Amino acid sequence: MQRSENQPAGIEISLWQYSGSERDWSRWLQSLSQDERDRAATYRFERDRASFIAGRYLLRRLLSDYVATAPSKVALSPDQYGKLRLAGRDTPQFSLANADGLVTVAVASGCDHLGIDCEPVDIEIEEAAVASYCSVDERLRLAELPDHERARAAVALWTLKESHLKALGVGLREDPRNIAFSWKDGIPVMVGGDRRWHHRLIDSGSQHMVALAACSEVGLPGISTHLFQDDSRPSE
Repeated sequence: MQRSENQPAGIEISLWQYSGSERDWSRWLQSLSQDERDRAATYRFERDRASFIAGRYLLRRLLSDYVATAPSKVALSPDQYGKLRLAGRDTPQFSLANADGLVTVAVASGCDHLGIDCEPVDIEIEEAAVASYCSVDERLRLAELPDHERARAAVALWTLKESHLKALGVGLREDPRNIAFSWKDGIPVMVGGDRRWHHRLIDSGSQHMVALAACSEVGLPGISTHLFQDDSRPSE
């Protein structure tokens, strides 16, 4: 269905708590490009290799529905900053993140920028790291929180900033302290930011913090979230 230019751009978020054996990973590899297979082979640790393979497998499965081609035939190319794009196409926009057994992909057809990030909620962030990515006001607000709330809030801030930087496509080339957040009615709001930007923390259904950043000219995009099921698994 063709989307009206005056409607908010819908965003589809897919979450996948992947597992599987080497047999599964080998099957997922068949949906990757040769360059991606070569890159997967360079990972020293099995956990990192599986995470990369699962991420690219999910991304290609989802994008193949948009461009009506086989997952392995989806043409991806990095821009000047390394952010992946569909070769020769401006839409859909998409973003991929993976961490500790979870892969998440956001796809949209009408956003100017789109980014997603995920982190384990129990990750320990040292004070020095907090100082390196939080603004002065953010650090003051964190210091006022009880210990258990402070740890979770620090992860939330980190994930929100990562999703925003990924949406811009600049990564940590931009100082994350320049992107500050406050909360309004439980919703993260970028301090002094462009009103076209929207940020949300997404319920992942797992022990992960998931953050979305989207820039849209036509208001808050509609967001749908679902758990990915690998229906390509062969029957036993």
